Amino acid sequence: MSGKGNCYDIAAVETFFKIIKAELIWRHTWETRRSAEMSIFEYINGFYNPRRRRSTLGWKSPVAFERKVA
Repeated sequence: MSGKGNCYDIAAVETFFKIIKAELIWRHTWETRRSAEMSIFEYINGFYNPRRRRSTLGWKSPVAFERKVA
């Protein structure tokens, strides 16, 4: 987070949290905190990064975009 008078655009982070809440968190309930953590980890590393396409990356997933750039 930025300090007072040092503003950074956090729109990407806000969008990520909106998406993860809508696609995962609000649709499920978990019995333990550990199972919730594992579900969130699996969502991010199993779907969000490797497969979910982003308009800011030319409609490519982050993994595909990094492969192309590297």
